[in-house]
Amino acid sequence: MDLVLNVADHYVLTPYVYPASWSEDGTLRQILSLLVLTNLGALVLYLGLGAISYYLVFDHRLMKHPHFLENQVQREIKYAVTSLPWISIPTVALFFAEVRGYSKLYDNVSDYSMGWPMVFLSMVSFLLFTDMCIYWIHRFLHHKLIYKLFHKPHHVWKVASPFASHAFHPVDGFLQGLPYHIYPFLFPLHKVLYLALYVFVNIWTISIHDGDYWVPGPLVEVINGAAHHTDHHLFFDYNYGQYFTLWDRLGGSYRHPSALAGKGPLDLIKRLIAEGKLGPDKATATGGRSNGHNEASCKEE
Repeated sequence: MDLVLNVADHYVLTPYVYPASWSEDGTLRQILSLLVLTNLGALVLYLGLGAISYYLVFDHRLMKHPHFLENQVQREIKYAVTSLPWISIPTVALFFAEVRGYSKLYDNVSDYSMGWPMVFLSMVSFLLFTDMCIYWIHRFLHHKLIYKLFHKPHHVWKVASPFASHAFHPVDGFLQGLPYHIYPFLFPLHKVLYLALYVFVNIWTISIHDGDYWVPGPLVEVINGAAHHTDHHLFFDYNYGQYFTLWDRLGGSYRHPSALAGKGPLDLIKRLIAEGKLGPDKATATGGRSNGHNEASCKEE
């Protein structure tokens, strides 16, 4: 995060914001700067990438689904935007520790004898480490003593839009993001790669909520895509993983995506329209709920 802070200091904060008496290395200044940069960055990534996905990728037919709530997109955005500042507070504490040099982030590829292979290996290990940690944190958040306190707000969106990606309770959002921030304190990671992975993580989080259920055939059993995560929202006890299906398989929580078996949310919409139970714009005879349990129904928590 010091790379971002240095750029902000050089071009904006030092010449235009802070008085000359405030040193760039001052604790208070760095914390305030990180708070502002973290919140601005989170909003730009969430709203920018979310909007791109919503307008270019998201299948808007899903908004006809009986479980798609009234004004859901606006509610998702409002919930996320009000949660992100709270999530940023403990996150900034970790960023501050990085800036102060307590992490294993490094500047130059040559800092390690392995060079570029080290960069590649750290990228792979980052994905594997965070996928494992998020799986277990996610399962923990589904424990009956924890779920209603922190994770249930995210499951309000049973058929999600891309803007549901960051619509978490602050505790939930911070805990599921924690592995990304812990990794560079445990393992060496190039600073530019860390920023690139941070952006990738946000893209991926949005993508598994975007309703684009297509996954390349050979990867269906390996990659935890939007089809897999949709079943997590609908059926609750399955597909906790972030990127891969490995830990769901080891943990006995893997479910083959219903959308890839002809029983997904879009299939239900088509059936309800054919039966005259769903109008062209909104639910009608179903009263806003699906009646069956064969196609993209959901488990009530």
